[in-house]
Amino acid sequence: MSTEGGPNACARSFNEFSTEKPSGKTAGEYRTKSPLCHYAAAAAALESPQTSARCRLTLDKNKAFRIPAPMRLMPLLVAVLPLLPLPTLAAAPTSPETLRVDHYADDGQPGSLRWAIETSNQNPGHYRIDIAAVGKPPYVIRPSRALPEIKGPVRITGLPWARDGQYIAIDGSAYIKDQGVRTCPGALPGQFGTNVRTTTNPGLVLRDTQGVHLSGLEVRNFCIGILVNRASGNVIEDNRIVANKGGAGIMLTGDDGAGNPTATTTNNNKVLRNQLIDNGDGLELTRGAAFNLVADNLFRSTAANPEPSQGIEILLGNDNSVVRNRFENYSDGLQINWGKRNYLAANTFSGNSIGVSVTGEGNILDGNLIHGNRIGVALRPEPEVTATRLSGNRIWGNSQDIRRCEAGGSCVPDQRTGAIVFGVPAQAHALYVGSRGVGADLPKQEQAIICDGKGEPKPCQPLPNHDQQAPRLIALEGELLRGEVHGPASSLLRVEFFGNAEADGTEAEQYLGEVLVNSDTRGQARFAQVLENMGELRSFTATVTTADGATSELSLPVRR
Repeated sequence: MSTEGGPNACARSFNEFSTEKPSGKTAGEYRTKSPLCHYAAAAAALESPQTSARCRLTLDKNKAFRIPAPMRLMPLLVAVLPLLPLPTLAAAPTSPETLRVDHYADDGQPGSLRWAIETSNQNPGHYRIDIAAVGKPPYVIRPSRALPEIKGPVRITGLPWARDGQYIAIDGSAYIKDQGVRTCPGALPGQFGTNVRTTTNPGLVLRDTQGVHLSGLEVRNFCIGILVNRASGNVIEDNRIVANKGGAGIMLTGDDGAGNPTATTTNNNKVLRNQLIDNGDGLELTRGAAFNLVADNLFRSTAANPEPSQGIEILLGNDNSVVRNRFENYSDGLQINWGKRNYLAANTFSGNSIGVSVTGEGNILDGNLIHGNRIGVALRPEPEVTATRLSGNRIWGNSQDIRRCEAGGSCVPDQRTGAIVFGVPAQAHALYVGSRGVGADLPKQEQAIICDGKGEPKPCQPLPNHDQQAPRLIALEGELLRGEVHGPASSLLRVEFFGNAEADGTEAEQYLGEVLVNSDTRGQARFAQVLENMGELRSFTATVTTADGATSELSLPVRR
């Protein structure tokens, strides 16, 4: 039957309506001045003739719309939605109200940092916190007790940094008294400092939250500068984190409170362009922290650091990206303990006892600069055989006598040193020399033995990367390098080539390219590779990587 009201109104609003049109034409064939009718007509016109018998808008003999029952409501609703003003569909976002901190005393009064955090926590997402410069630099807020945990979303910004590079300092020394390495207790009685499990005495705490943004701050003299615990989607950028003597300058951890990892709780955080100076560990990604980005930061330890452990420690953390950072003067620039699929690229490691120290499966080191350490890359034994891929890294000037061993590093007197070394002992091994953490001694009967190349003496932990043997370079004929490799049978192998400026160079100063070869049924393959851009390079080395991502040590060099 004919409709009344809206559809008839549509019919009356048609421009140049033609009574000569047959009644079977769809409404989409006519133009209309009414927006609502225009969209209703367009929606009807989209129906194909074969399927629109129940849904098509038609004109009856009285030139009125005929709307079959199934489409009386929904197409008109769909048609009208694009025409409604946005405010009627959803409330327009409002700018957060600013809480201004311009009162540095920790008395909880309006204008204090404590007041701002407590106020924001009552209605997360409604406020931002701007900390103003008061007086002349340095600008320092000294809490008298622990600050409230921060609930996001919220931005906390030290305003002077964007103007002249000055930070607003949040200093824990008013209530955390310096007692050297015993300043910060661990989770277990009698343990202290950096290399024990702890979440003690943090400065700023992001726990069970998301959407917190911190910038322009200097966080110093706590046990942990910034603790990100079971929190995701946060950004920590353009800060200075200094002299936090416990767990780390910044700790991202899924710790459930009892030391167990939690998955999917500490993900997609970003730590960008921060300076982390003289913290025990610069940063930790631990106990389930995954898919986080750490980029463009400086990690530096100086003589003032009582426990120079790791620039970054990744402990049971997976799928994190660590890109374009600098690591200077630690026991380990970066240490991975049982982490999986972490990606380290374009970082610089110098002045460390070990540049990068790794256990865990599927980790990748790609295009890093590793120089001036005792050991460039140390692949450590563990109970299961795992694979670490090294690709395109430039490694030179190592074998320096740097014996700094705080829960890492290389202090074994007769330890092999150089660019890439398999079987370097760590805290879990009987051969390890150094601190395992204050109060964290490992009973001798629990200290692991490292296998030799023949898998002896049993029980022992096997050498990493299947103990994949390096290529054998046979001859350099002009620019043509010949050699052979041995790996898994009937498998694809990737051989990478490196050059060194000095004739006695044995490392990987310049990356010169790669070639893929197929091994035969005995696992053997030969290669002949033209080395381009040899320039003034005097010695050449190579690595081989198996299809499952296990890279060898460097070959012995050939010279010209």
